[in-house]
Amino acid sequence: MYDPKSLKAEEFIDHAEILETLEYAEQNKNNKELIEQILEKAKPRKTANGTVCSGLTHREASVLLACEDPELIEKMYTLAEEIKLAFYGNRIVMFAPLYLSNYCVNQCVYCPYHHQNKHIPRKKLTQEEVAQEVIALQDMGHKRLAIEAGEDPVNNPIEYILECIKTIYSIKHKNGAIRRVNVNIAATTVENYRKLKEAGIGTYILFQETYHKESYEKLHPAGPKHNYAYHTEAMDRAMDGGIDDVGLGVLFGLELYKYEFAGLLMHAEHLEAVHGVGPHTISVPRVKRADDIDPSTFDNGIDDDTFAKIIACIRIAVPYTGMIISTRESEACRNRVLGLGISQISGGSRTSVGGYAGYSSDERPHDTEQFDVSDQRSLNEVVKWLMELGYIPSFCTACYREGRTGDRFMSLCKNGQILNCCHPNALMTLKEFLEDYATEDTKEIGEKLIADELKKIPNEKVQKLATEYIENIHEGKRDFRF
Repeated sequence: MYDPKSLKAEEFIDHAEILETLEYAEQNKNNKELIEQILEKAKPRKTANGTVCSGLTHREASVLLACEDPELIEKMYTLAEEIKLAFYGNRIVMFAPLYLSNYCVNQCVYCPYHHQNKHIPRKKLTQEEVAQEVIALQDMGHKRLAIEAGEDPVNNPIEYILECIKTIYSIKHKNGAIRRVNVNIAATTVENYRKLKEAGIGTYILFQETYHKESYEKLHPAGPKHNYAYHTEAMDRAMDGGIDDVGLGVLFGLELYKYEFAGLLMHAEHLEAVHGVGPHTISVPRVKRADDIDPSTFDNGIDDDTFAKIIACIRIAVPYTGMIISTRESEACRNRVLGLGISQISGGSRTSVGGYAGYSSDERPHDTEQFDVSDQRSLNEVVKWLMELGYIPSFCTACYREGRTGDRFMSLCKNGQILNCCHPNALMTLKEFLEDYATEDTKEIGEKLIADELKKIPNEKVQKLATEYIENIHEGKRDFRF
């Protein structure tokens, strides 16, 4: 029985409810009147307290996803962009993954780190190697990392992860500093989540891979990850452990995308119903080629048109949630979906253990990669590209360090304070990047962008102060924030 307030995985991700939802969506995919009503409900509305959006239920959003009318699909795309601009503006937050270890005891059939893979080199970074990787990332200009590690209680215990986090935060090289560490590790206990919270992590990220229980168990034939309920209920334990920013995601291509879409939104509804705040982020990875993994063996792959539609529908359904797209996707694909709801992207990424230190921007080791990187441009190139498209590349971590997480961040987002807070913070961190790491042509574009965007800050006091801070950054000072 479907119950979003239940703490049991099979009740808040109810298989029968998903099947009924998909049947309802199929029956109404050409119901223009209903679809227009759903789109109208989802539109941003101005109130005395700022701009608000109602979002959509998983069933309403599934109708949009099923829609085949080109004119209505274009309306979806327009609405998705309107919602994105209303709550996140033209900012795109930058981050990079840092792979700590590829030792893993699981047997996930879509990941080259699976335990049966005997020819892939196994590697675990020492703390000295972690420090070198962090320096390399700082020298690119990164301020925000997402650390990754396989599940292995012997080689990658929680103590190792905590030690790595401590090392990452301790490294200050030239003007570089990692100000936010997000963590993407296997489902664990409330006690361990509490330790991660105490270590100062930002968001805890865990991809569901698939919400279809039968498929999930086949895709994870052995290892701790085989336990569907334990994995699916991890976000509740994380929130019980004090982590109020959590990130969801499915690996599109493993199961039918409409099923995954409904399950993903049901999970978001569950977190809102139980904890009062939905996911901080949603990621949309697709299965990609890697060491001994051939994506063509999975028969549920989605094309770029479907991918774009999924992103737009997620943005409409969960308007306040950040959306992430990684370097799994090509420049062309990322270009297409930026305006449909994406608010965070990675840049200059390496998906191998020890992939940054000692390598130039056009070199990359492949022997321990978790997946092929499609967008192989340097961070400077990605930043320049974003600015040429009219976006503000942001290295901001202010909300996390000011305690604006969980429902406090959502409140900020909902009451329209983005332009007076996140917008100037983005400009100041971009200025840091331009001063410390950018090439001259990137810097020239960025300086003009900053000058133009400062004028858009509605609060005169904030605008004046942000202008002063940016002048101070030019003089060599760092780390201002609202």
